[in-house]
Amino acid sequence: MDIEEFKRKLREKMLENREAFEGEYKEELTELMGLSRADIDAITPDTTDIEKYDELITVVKEASRVNLTQAELKSRIEDLGDLAIGIAKKVPSLTTLFV
Repeated sequence: MDIEEFKRKLREKMLENREAFEGEYKEELTELMGLSRADIDAITPDTTDIEKYDELITVVKEASRVNLTQAELKSRIEDLGDLAIGIAKKVPSLTTLFV
């Protein structure tokens, strides 16, 4: 990858991130990214939790960017499995999806 292609991809990714943080789930995304390592480790202490945490952040970012409905977001989180649901339940604004 040459430097120009790298810069182009970086600009695209930065625009996507801005759209996510300005989208429907910006509060949820901010709270999710504010979880501490201890919060995440409380669910499971192995490295799987960090991988699921990263996947969950990606799902919530994309949901925010494209303004998914709450039902669609819940479904996408459920697709990630029980560990991701457990992490999501640590975030007050995402917990309401699973009540």
